[in-house]
Amino acid sequence: MTPMTWTEGRRVRLAADLRVGGAVTLAESVPAEADTSVGTLFLAAGTGGTVVRVDRLEKAPGPDVCEYERLHALLADFGHQMPPGSRQQLVEQVAALEPAWTAYQEEQPRATVRVRLDNGFVLADAREDLFAPE
Repeated sequence: MTPMTWTEGRRVRLAADLRVGGAVTLAESVPAEADTSVGTLFLAAGTGGTVVRVDRLEKAPGPDVCEYERLHALLADFGHQMPPGSRQQLVEQVAALEPAWTAYQEEQPRATVRVRLDNGFVLADAREDLFAPE
């Protein structure tokens, strides 16, 4: 399956039924002033809407990725000046860390979206996997 390109204005639909429950707060209220739950709202799969905001969630690189970047830069900048044994050891260390680097590069950045549904409801900070292209 091809990853969906998230852009503002894109038409989407809910990919699964959703049940929304919990505390109810007036939009103008301070978040700490939550009223009690008055019920549960169900939103049906297939409900259409429009993406109004996309927030990318960049995953921080792990220690192996950071070490790969550091050693690769060291090799690129100073490898030609190093003694052959030290250079070979550095090449081996970089090669050992390359799978972590490749996996990090292949990861798609995650996103949360704000979608205004056609029925007037707005889902904010929703995971991207809750929606499919329309």
